[in-house]
Amino acid sequence: MTRHLKTWSAALAGVVMLATAGVAGAIEIAPFEASAFETAKAEGKSVVVDVTASWCSTCRAQTKIIDTLAGKPEYKDILVLKVDYDKQKDEMRSLGAQNRSTLIAFKGAEERGRSVADTNPASVEKLFTSALGQ
Repeated sequence: MTRHLKTWSAALAGVVMLATAGVAGAIEIAPFEASAFETAKAEGKSVVVDVTASWCSTCRAQTKIIDTLAGKPEYKDILVLKVDYDKQKDEMRSLGAQNRSTLIAFKGAEERGRSVADTNPASVEKLFTSALGQ
């Protein structure tokens, strides 16, 4: 191998390691599926349900806050499940959610808090903290 190729390979390996480490400590965000939600609750996991719509400006503001929280290590154990406001009406009914931009925090089967149209980063973070049981 040439010296440049070895240097480039070592640099690439370092980038891959950093990227993998960052993903491993991140909040998991997934589409809402009832079976995944029920399993997470039964296992006592921390879950935040996010009722969202692609066209909703409040939802976009909440997504930015959630993305910021996703980078904080203290929230790495939270599962965020996204309910599509336009396509998952039955799921919304089962959660007692009537509006888009609704966030619901669970620790296991216990609902720990909920908010609607909240775009205050501090109060959204407080809701996430409640999902940790704190």
